[in-house]
Amino acid sequence: MSTSPQTAGASYYGNSALVRLARLGLSVSQQLWPGLAVRAAQRLFGTPLPPRWLRRPRAWPAHWSIERWPFERAGLTLYRDRTVAGDAPAVLLVHGWGGHAGQMLPLAEALAARGLQALLLDMPAHGRSAGSTSNLPQFARAVEYVAARLQASGLTLQAVVAHSLGANAAAHALSRGLAVQRLVMLAPPASPHAYTQLFARMFGLSEPTRGAMQRRIEAREGILMPQFEPPAVGPRIRVPTLVVHDRGDRINRFADGEAYARAIAGAQLQATHGLGHMKILKEPAVLDSVADFVNVRPR
Repeated sequence: MSTSPQTAGASYYGNSALVRLARLGLSVSQQLWPGLAVRAAQRLFGTPLPPRWLRRPRAWPAHWSIERWPFERAGLTLYRDRTVAGDAPAVLLVHGWGGHAGQMLPLAEALAARGLQALLLDMPAHGRSAGSTSNLPQFARAVEYVAARLQASGLTLQAVVAHSLGANAAAHALSRGLAVQRLVMLAPPASPHAYTQLFARMFGLSEPTRGAMQRRIEAREGILMPQFEPPAVGPRIRVPTLVVHDRGDRINRFADGEAYARAIAGAQLQATHGLGHMKILKEPAVLDSVADFVNVRPR
């Protein structure tokens, strides 16, 4: 089953009154003040929807510690499972765009059952972390920063498991030399550039406005969007990699997962059916296969 870009955009953004108002405002400003339209589009593109306070869990399990770290002009939140020994091999779990660390709790439980220490991360402007906007380059920098800080503290970071845009960021971090033994990508998107096109269609942006928004983001972040795509990052990833993607994903196409599996030498592709983009994070069979894949200690 293939998913059209329009369907994927509608699945993520919906058609709320706020979305309709933003669409109208951008349409009008493109005609009257194109420069303002570009800046407004960039701001909206970098704003996780719905807002983080609507998505994060109201309470957190008592056996988890919560650490807040400053990061760039925002912050990061790290959750540690205190039921697992602090010297146990650790796995960093990263949510996707508009998500939060709580979505990774079922996987954390599967890892704990195997004696692995799960570390969950709220990205900037997500969950409990400070900030109002973020983007893919910042996600990638955050993965590198958190991993480096954990490893500097003496922790053995065995694997990174990441969902959606977090998977895209994690792959980029590993392509730059992030030292872990395994990578798991859950429902990754293959092309940031294609996503700007989807965004433009959803909010009625002209191609000149979309292109100017992309160039503005790239200039600010100091990296071009194609540098995040599978042909750019895949050949530089040298660790065993598992890609899990649902054939009916309405946010990121199954073809995106296939693209990463082709680009990373020896990568395994696990196709699921009927789980979509989010249920993949709760399905027991998926959780078991991911936990088994990252559990590479001698038995």
